Amino acid sequence: MSAGVWASLTALLLGACGEASKPARTIAGADPARGLEVVERVGCAACHAIPGIAWPQGRAGPPLEGFAARSMIAGRLPNQPEVLTAWLIDPPALSPDTGMPPSPISEAEARDIAAWLYTLDER
Repeated sequence: MSAGVWASLTALLLGACGEASKPARTIAGADPARGLEVVERVGCAACHAIPGIAWPQGRAGPPLEGFAARSMIAGRLPNQPEVLTAWLIDPPALSPDTGMPPSPISEAEARDIAAWLYTLDER
């Protein structure tokens, strides 16, 4: 094999070893703008510091900035759209010892909130 082919193969293999960028999480039919409206309406900022919401800045729950980059929800559940949607509706059903209460939202609203949370990259 020629040196050029080896160099190309080596570059290809080394490139594959690098950290792959995480794919953006999208939720079909969900609207992040509606999600933010629901977050504001149900008062999520009473417990969480939320980017774009100046007051209140709750401290009982974790801040939501950078949520899209997190691999886990509540430090124990995989940060995947289906899991997040279920978590937003009824956290104690997935983690009985959580301090986050069930939410008065529909599944469609939870999907919209999840879509909005996936727009929150670390800055």
